[in-house]
Amino acid sequence: MIKQLLVLSCLALASASHAQNVEETFTGTRVINGHSVETLKGRILEFRIEHRFGDIAGTNGGVQQFFGFDQAADIRFAFEYGLTDKWMIGLGRSKGTGSPYRSLVDGFTKYRILTQEKDGTPLSLAAMGSAVISYQQASDDLTQVISYPKFSHRMAYSAQIIAARKFGEKLSLQIMPTYVHRNLVTNDDSNGLFSLGGAINYKFNKTYGLIVEYYQNFNPAGLRENMKNSLGVAFEWTTNGHNFKMNFTNSRGFGETQFIPYTTSDWLAGEFRFGFSISRKFKL
Repeated sequence: MIKQLLVLSCLALASASHAQNVEETFTGTRVINGHSVETLKGRILEFRIEHRFGDIAGTNGGVQQFFGFDQAADIRFAFEYGLTDKWMIGLGRSKGTGSPYRSLVDGFTKYRILTQEKDGTPLSLAAMGSAVISYQQASDDLTQVISYPKFSHRMAYSAQIIAARKFGEKLSLQIMPTYVHRNLVTNDDSNGLFSLGGAINYKFNKTYGLIVEYYQNFNPAGLRENMKNSLGVAFEWTTNGHNFKMNFTNSRGFGETQFIPYTTSDWLAGEFRFGFSISRKFKL
């Protein structure tokens, strides 16, 4: 009996050792605005720069604003680190869009729960949680959100489940159910907001790819009427150690607590903007 159990155990281990993981469902830890299912490898440090310009067209764009290049909607710098091959953390600082927040520091953690296998697990799954705090000077106008009556009113949070599947060598799909909570909002808003994100990644080859990302908000009763859903399209270029994305999106800010509840621009009115992100990895 013991001999049979040992044989079965060896066979199970041998089978597991031959299971091949599906690599690079998405290239990098981000899609456009939000996270991808990917995590950094253990002991890998990544430095990220993200920049978003002003409106290309519409009332705030056009040739007088050089199609948005004369303005900077938001800028973010961040360091992110792989604690293990499945668990990563990150810390960043962004200018903020001023709608309503500026001077933001954000942190997050993400854990890879499942990894898609060629002849096994059908999808990849990750969980992500983030928090952001504003250190801008409080307003004397107590009717404004940025009056910050309490220190906790400076903070907002998000929680997200990320499920993705790669189909062949070129096409990947991902869904991202997300919950955002802000500690202080205006009377015509709601502290909590649920949004369902979706993303498509199509790789032309190992270097170039096209990405589409969309977040559908489910507005609770009383949520302000000027809210729009975040939509982005990006062209991706990957070289050794670098990942570069050129994107167009109606979102202004970075991070789930910003682009999900505070996107108010309309694509059809020309209120979308050019942006880019670039990242560089270092092995420690």
